[in-house]
Amino acid sequence: MVGQDSYGPGPRQWLPGSSLWSLHRDPIAYMAGLQRRYGDLVHWRIGPQDVVMVARSDLARDVLVTHHRSFKKGPGFERAQIVLGQGLLTSEGDFHLRHRRMIQPAFHRRSVAAYGGVMISEAARLRDSWHDGETVDVAEEMTRVTLSIVCRALFGHSVEGEAASIGQAVTRVGGFFDYLVIAVLPLLLRMPLPAVRRFKRGCAELDAATLQVIEGRRDRTGGPEGDLLSTLLAARDLEGDQAGLTDAEVRDEVVTLITAGHETTANALNWLWYLLAQHPEVERRLHEELDRALGGRLPTVEDAERLHYVEMVLLEAMRLYPPAWGIERRALCEQEIGGCVIPAGAVVLMPTFLMNRDERFFPDPLRFDPERFAPEAVAGRPRHAFLLFGGGPRQCIGNAFALLEGVLIVSVLAQRWRLQLAPGHAVTAQATVTLRPRGGLPMTVERRAA
Repeated sequence: MVGQDSYGPGPRQWLPGSSLWSLHRDPIAYMAGLQRRYGDLVHWRIGPQDVVMVARSDLARDVLVTHHRSFKKGPGFERAQIVLGQGLLTSEGDFHLRHRRMIQPAFHRRSVAAYGGVMISEAARLRDSWHDGETVDVAEEMTRVTLSIVCRALFGHSVEGEAASIGQAVTRVGGFFDYLVIAVLPLLLRMPLPAVRRFKRGCAELDAATLQVIEGRRDRTGGPEGDLLSTLLAARDLEGDQAGLTDAEVRDEVVTLITAGHETTANALNWLWYLLAQHPEVERRLHEELDRALGGRLPTVEDAERLHYVEMVLLEAMRLYPPAWGIERRALCEQEIGGCVIPAGAVVLMPTFLMNRDERFFPDPLRFDPERFAPEAVAGRPRHAFLLFGGGPRQCIGNAFALLEGVLIVSVLAQRWRLQLAPGHAVTAQATVTLRPRGGLPMTVERRAA
């Protein structure tokens, strides 16, 4: 055991719960204030709970990669099991490694390319639904298109009605999902509040609809249907007991893929449209690349590999407004990081929002500059400088899917439309489970000049 002096600098709370309230109200502002006052590694307590903020990317890499065995997923993920069960996002240890090993082939880049057609057709459906001069809530539109894409990628065309029911249940559950980060959640769930009743009803509907699809697919004869559900049902632990996933395990992975697979991409696109509307020169260059590469036709998966500037714009938007704005872990044992000791049992908060704006790696960090992701600029930075999809064995399995999806959606929509911020609406970031525009993102649709 080491003394508390080894835990590093930080505030000493005289009012129990004051830091908890500040974290809940505006976590990014609170942690930015801690970083300004105490530095990149800060220790404090919320009641008996040790909390450590790691706000420098190389130190975060030590947590996620170098010493990953000393940490597990944090308490927010533990509570998320209420919805996600033991899916890849929430499971731990050998169980997680076994499932990741079995599911990984479905998310190799070549496998992901097979879903490009779904991404393009759903984006084109959204594009054709817009009308010149109308105002739409871009946050709702991006959620709708990414949810449609992940449901079609998972279930294909054969269960379109059931997929729609599952999508609706996910939306209802998502309305309450943010409360999963609140420490008093078990107490909250026992209260007869309308939101709690809707949440529980949505969870029950989600379970019933998902298991019905899984059982129906298992009962069907014939070969696999080429969707992600078929891949999950056919997966075997070839390095272990050769067994497949149970229906309950498939359910957990399906719900995890739907939940994590649509909201983060939707929010990345929200911030991209917001930033493009304020930076006409970047928008002009993006349009020039699309016009030059596509000539007015729909993109293909092969085109996505050549749309370099579109991808650079997407990455820069995610640098400034990372959908997963922070990473959370819990220390399993005492672990030295950056010259300080993280105590056993501590909650470790790694705010990627702050790390992505570190002027040591990103000069003039508040400037929206897609050239930061030109190949030569990327080669000149340490790999850990931009922890977009986490790191180590828990790195996001769906990163290739998300990047391809983002590039294709932007390419389809931006060929025909420009999006301008609706007057009178102040756009502010709300850091909940993901980083989203508070109160939506109303924007006016303008047809591009021919």
